[in-house]
Amino acid sequence: MRSILLLSILLLGACASVKSDVHTQESSAAAKNLASYARSLVGIRYKYGGSSPDTGFDCSGFVGHVFRHTLGINLPRTSEEISHVGKSVSTDNLRVGDLVFFNTLNRRFSHVGIYLGSDRFIHAPSTSTGSVRTDNMREDYWKKHYDGARHITLSV
Repeated sequence: MRSILLLSILLLGACASVKSDVHTQESSAAAKNLASYARSLVGIRYKYGGSSPDTGFDCSGFVGHVFRHTLGINLPRTSEEISHVGKSVSTDNLRVGDLVFFNTLNRRFSHVGIYLGSDRFIHAPSTSTGSVRTDNMREDYWKKHYDGARHITLSV
């Protein structure tokens, strides 16, 4: 009887591990799809309040559009509101698709972008820089203004 119970526990544990691995693979595929679509928007002009490729993007409009288009996830409209969604994640644990936040207007969480891996992120920075682009988080400006990151559960 004990051996049957032990075997049952081991089999159930193995099933749980497989399910977890499948979820991780789905999340990884969703993150790659999200990053790929975000990269396809490089060069779209910056527009304050913009949230579509046709009219242009501001930072939160860009992030919201990418998440809605690729995953069907509706995020709040402002970067500060988005900073309350999901789960906080340390810089050491950033994954593709995580949201990264910066203080660019002398207020916390005034800017948001999407982490692409290898210290790179994609965002719609400002009128002065002109369009959606990628930047390196290790650059002095971004390191100095970094506010944190959030992980949004990705599903396909």
